[in-house]
Amino acid sequence: MPGVRDISADDFITAYASHLKRSGKLEVPTWVDLVKTGSYKELAPYDPDWFYIRAAAVARHIYLRKDVGIGALTKLHGGRNRRGNRPSHHAPASASVQRKVCQALEKIGVLEQTENGGRRISQDGQRDLDRIATAVVEAAREEEDEEEDEEEEEEEEE
Repeated sequence: MPGVRDISADDFITAYASHLKRSGKLEVPTWVDLVKTGSYKELAPYDPDWFYIRAAAVARHIYLRKDVGIGALTKLHGGRNRRGNRPSHHAPASASVQRKVCQALEKIGVLEQTENGGRRISQDGQRDLDRIATAVVEAAREEEDEEEDEEEEEEEEE
C-alpha cells in the first residue's frame, strides 16, 4: 500500500489541500486575505486557497517526522530576505501563521501536541493522509492506463 513517502510532495499537497477545502472542516481565520506569510515578503499570497495549501504542507512535514515545533516550521517555510544592495539572507516565516495552521489541524484531529510542546500526527490524521496518498497513486495509474489505451488506438488506426 503506497504511503505519503512514496509520492511526490507536490501531488500530495495539492490533493490534500483540495480534500481539506472540500471537507469544509478546516477553520480558516478571517485574516487570511490580508496577512503576509513572513516579514521578508512584500505582498500577501495571490492564491486565495493558500491557507489550505500551507495546512497540507505542514501536515505532510509533520507526518514525515516524529514531532515538530513551530520554530522548525518557520524555518522550513522561510525564504530569502532581500536587503537592497546588501547580501540576501534566509529569514523565517511568520510564526503566528504556522501556529494558527497547527491549531486548525489540531481542531479537526489531524495533529496532537506532544509533552515537549511540539506537534505530532494523530492516528486519525495518519490514516487520513495515507488514504489521500493511496487515492493519488490510483488516480495516476488510471491516467497512465488511459494514455496507453489512446496510444494503442492511434497505432491501430495507422
